Order: sequence, then structure tokens, then C-alpha cells
Amino acid sequence: MIKSDFLHQLDRFSLIINKRITSNYVGERFSKATGRGLIFKDHIQYEPGEDFRSIDWKVFGRTDKLFCKRYEEERNLTVHIILDLSASMDFGRGVSKSEFASMLGVGFAYLALKNNERFVLSTFSDKLEFFKAKKGRQQLASMVEYLNNKKPKGTSTLEKSLGGYRQLINSKSYVVILSDFLYPVEDIRKALFFFKNNHVVVIQTLDKIERNLDLEGDFKLKDLETGGTLRTYINPYAKKQYNQMLDGHVEKIREACLEMGAKFYVADTGQNVFDVFYEILGRRR
Repeated sequence: MIKSDFLHQLDRFSLIINKRITSNYVGERFSKATGRGLIFKDHIQYEPGEDFRSIDWKVFGRTDKLFCKRYEEERNLTVHIILDLSASMDFGRGVSKSEFASMLGVGFAYLALKNNERFVLSTFSDKLEFFKAKKGRQQLASMVEYLNNKKPKGTSTLEKSLGGYRQLINSKSYVVILSDFLYPVEDIRKALFFFKNNHVVVIQTLDKIERNLDLEGDFKLKDLETGGTLRTYINPYAKKQYNQMLDGHVEKIREACLEMGAKFYVADTGQNVFDVFYEILGRRR
């Protein structure tokens, strides 16, 4: 469950992010207009009156000439937050994958509102559902209430759900997809293809046990989506095989994202949610 004090933490987080990385986040935008942002367009020679902060000092170090960076900018950006709430996302000790991913989703919605931009939240499992936000300052509170009342269930239909969502995007947008992405990589690639003309951020959310498999001994494993069970013994060799398979799967997702022009990040429930934001929004594009 997302606790109400998380919203107060977001206010504090906003003050920090304004100092450290918001100048980069503002204008993660897409159009032929130029302005401040993260999507690099080109350089122009510095002229008196240009914003001194836009000077590319690395270029100056190489050429001894002053050039300013220009970025692509779009106004009235819509941030689409698409959250996987299939049964597999209900896994976790303490904070579940769905709760962690939901907090990240709320954070992106918060940043959208702080930048006077619109956000749209959708969830999917065996079907795609839309959250209808209240107006004004109650948007985030109602979003938290909605997510707290949504229990992960059902089998996910990633390609079908995201294929249906594509029809709802009328202009280039900022699309955030949060899931454990425990699907065939080809299905992920096909799903990402639907958003190839947008700026897409893919966040694979795993439980800390899934990511590191800090278990050993006899276990009865249950598939949360199908209900099937498997009795197994986890020893150091099995852990090594598991880690190799997971690392291989993550790398294939990374390659698919690179192929489709999407940004890819891996987060686990053992991390501080705000550290994940720093990683996503603070990394140089």
C-alpha cells in the first residue's frame, strides 16, 4: 500500500530535484521548436544575449570557441504512465513489485503536474483499464487511492494491451511503462514498436529476491498468474544458473529497447524509490 506520507516525501523530493536535475528534466520534449530540455538538437555559435548556461564547455575545451546547445522542445506534453498489475506483480516481501512500481508511477505524475503538464495513468493485466483523475490538487491523492484499491491479478497480455493503448496517443508523448517484464523478449519488442515515435522509458521492476535470489534450500514455488506449483531445491549451482538466465533476459530487453529507441532501467524493491528517480532523471541522455 502507498502511504499518505509518500506524497509529503514527494514535496521534499521536488525541492532536491529542482536543485540537482530538474533543469535537465524540464523539456524532455519533442517537436521542431527549440528550447531547453534533454533531447539534443544541435549547436549554434554563442552570440551576446544567449543564455550563458547553455554554453557547451566541452566543445569550448576542444575548439576554443563558444557554442550553445539547442534542444527539441514541445509544449503541452502528455505523460502516459502504463502500469502492469498482473498477478506476478503481487510478489514481494515487505513492499511488493506492484507497490514499488506504483510509487514510481505516482512520482512521474507528480513531476508532470509540477511542470504544468498532463498525465494519464493506465493499468493492464488481462485487460487495459484507465484511471480517471479528479481535477486540481486532488489528482495525486485520488491516484494513490485508486492504486491502493487495485490488487494485482490475472494474466498479463502485454502486446495486446499496449497495442490497444497506442490508439489513444495523438501526439508525441512521454511514455513510462512499468512492469516486471517477465515475458518473451519478442513480445516486449512488439509492444515497444507501438510507441516508436514517442519518448519511451521502460522500467523493469523486480523484487529484491528475484534480482539476487538470496534463498537456499527446499522450496515450493507458485506461479502467481497460472497457479501452478513447482517443488525445487535451490543450491549455489541453481542460483548461478538462475542469475545467468535473468541477466541474459535483462540484457535482451535492453537490446530490444535500444533497437526501438527506448530508455531502459532496472529497479528492485530493495532500492530507495527516490534513488531510482535520480538514476532515471539524472542520467545524461
